[in-house]
Amino acid sequence: MTTKKTPTREKFACQHCGADVFVGSAVCRECGSDASTGWQSAEEIDYQGLDLPDGWREPDTASEQLPPAHTPAWVRLVALLFVVAFLVVLVGLRFA
Repeated sequence: MTTKKTPTREKFACQHCGADVFVGSAVCRECGSDASTGWQSAEEIDYQGLDLPDGWREPDTASEQLPPAHTPAWVRLVALLFVVAFLVVLVGLRFA
């Protein structure tokens, strides 16, 4: 019985943490540095410059500024009345 050797992939040391990174990898598995940041250290990568979507808030202030999560009872009642009126009109047209 012969054993088949699998080809070994080339590696290089991450410039930030020294972990082995396979050639062609997008990021270092250990520290997250990548080719687009030049394999920079965490201090060199400025995460404060991220463009956050509109409406993003800090977690501690989000509850103060967001509307209530539930729908008021009067809105549900008005919607129900519109649905009932629509069904009455449909049934009246069907049998007319």
